[in-house]
Formats: sequence, C-alpha cells, structure tokens
Amino acid sequence: MQRFPRRLILSSTLAALAGLALSGGAYAAEMKSVAVTAIVEHPALDAARKGVEDELKAAGFEPGKSLKYQFQSAQGNTATAGQIARKFVGDKPDVIVAIATPSAQALVTSTRTIPVVFTAVTDPVAAKLVKDWKPSGTNVTGVSDMLPLGPQVELIKKVKPDAKRVGMVYSPGEVNSVIVVKQLKAELAKHGMSLVEAAAPRTVDIPAAAKSLVGKSDVVYTSTDNNVVSAYESLLRVAEASKLPLVAADTDSVKRGAVAAYGMNYYEMGRQTGKIVVRILKGEQPGAIAPQTGKSLSLMVNQTAAAKQGVTLSPALVKEAKEVLK
Repeated sequence: MQRFPRRLILSSTLAALAGLALSGGAYAAEMKSVAVTAIVEHPALDAARKGVEDELKAAGFEPGKSLKYQFQSAQGNTATAGQIARKFVGDKPDVIVAIATPSAQALVTSTRTIPVVFTAVTDPVAAKLVKDWKPSGTNVTGVSDMLPLGPQVELIKKVKPDAKRVGMVYSPGEVNSVIVVKQLKAELAKHGMSLVEAAAPRTVDIPAAAKSLVGKSDVVYTSTDNNVVSAYESLLRVAEASKLPLVAADTDSVKRGAVAAYGMNYYEMGRQTGKIVVRILKGEQPGAIAPQTGKSLSLMVNQTAAAKQGVTLSPALVKEAKEVLK
C-alpha cells in the first residue's frame, strides 16, 4: 500500500475544501431572489400569482433550490401595501412583482433601482407607474389587464338585449375602477345606454351599494375592482334576490356566479408576467422591456347563474363561449 506524506495529504484536503467553498460561493452567486406582493387575495389575483410561480419553475427558478421566494398580501389595506413595499426594498431582491395597482404604486414610490414588474394593473400610465407604453428606461415594466370596452358592452347587450341602464359598483379610491367608470360611461353613450354608479369605498359598503342599483339598473357590470371582486358573493346575493344579471370582466367571477364574462385569463397573464421576470433574472433591464397587455381573452358563460338572475342565454351566445358552466 502506497503511503503519502502527511503534509501532502493536508495540502490536498485544504485544496478540496477551498474548491468546495468556491463552488458554494458560485452557487450562492447564482441564487436569485423574487418577492411578490398583492393588494388582496381573491381568485383572479391568486391565479395571476400562480402563473408567475409556474413560469419561474418552468424556467428553472425553483423556490428553495435556485430561487429565494417570498409572498405577502396587503389584505386590501393600502397602508399595509406601503409597509410591505418598504420591507421588500430593504430585502433587496433581484425582482419585485406587484399584483394590482395599489401594490404597484407603493413599490414604485419606494424604489427607483430594484426591478418592479407589475401585473393585473388596468392602466399603468394613469396610475403613474410608467410614462407611456414604450420601454420606460426606469426600473418598472409589467403586464396590464386592460380590456377594450366595446366588446364588454356588446356582451352586456347579448346577455340582456333590452338593457338601457348598466349599474356598476366600484371603489372611488382605486384608480383602475375610476378609469373604467369614465370610459364605460362614454362607451355606453355610443349605444344609447347609460351608466348608474354606486360607490363603495370599503368592502363592507358593497352590499348597500349593490342594493342601491335595484330598480335603477337593468344589468350590473363588474370590473376587476379589487374590493368588489374580493367580496363578490355579497354582490351576488343582491343580484339573485333582485333578478339583476351580473356581467363580469374576469372569467373567475363567472365561476363564482356571474352570468358571463369576456375577460382576461389571469393565470395566463401571470405566466406572461413570469416570462418578463425571467428575462430580468437573466440579465435584461426592466426599462428596456415595454409594458404589455394580457394576451389571453376568452368568453365564459354560466347558465345556472343566468337562471337565478332572471335571464336566458341565447343559443348563439352559448355556442360562442369557450367554456359553459351549467
């Protein structure tokens, strides 16, 4: 058996340990970090977050292995959104994902250096997240859930052909909703229709706001207002009791009881957002990536909900739908 000098063995061991240390350092250098925050948790926003997570995994960024990942919800509180933003900025992740406008606004005012990728934001320009729809040259980019309102009005007319007055419950403090109210009012006017507004500053105000539309509206349209969507069941109870059909802007609300929606697939929008995050993790600058709009729109109808809310969906509309809930 060949014997090696103790000094040689010790040198070899130290070299091996040094190699492991260097390897560990390289691994640590490759470990990326992503922080995600949402203004509130509800099915549409949760689906967007799941889409981001799945896209990260598909690209090889798996939490606990090659990715440090954290999520926090503001539970509908804008002050909490600000606290989360400041905490995340202090953590210095490689990318912060902001789900919905209030969370995105809190982050954009908290950092000008850490990449911020927004999603589920209707109008990032009006929300002052970016100057326009071109590459911002800043630390901000993302994906908007903005919908063209012409097709929304056409859907309302298909669900309730004789509708003239469209009710809408909205949060006056949420810029997304205020913009939709203004634009929808103008779009309805083109069709000889009017908008009946019912402001609900807080989630607890939604039932009373919904009841105020009874007798004044022929149909109710719900946008992606986060307060309204998070308390959709309270709106649904009024709709069923008053035979006031609900037409939504997101397909997840149809699963919860709206009659129909030609809306965004929030999971697919999350995957789209995740692709941007991956590009940034791989070295691209957020300011070189132009803001996008969600690409996956689909029509979903709920025949059971229609019966409960006093309308019968035409065979043509049912045939047109990508998914029919019975």
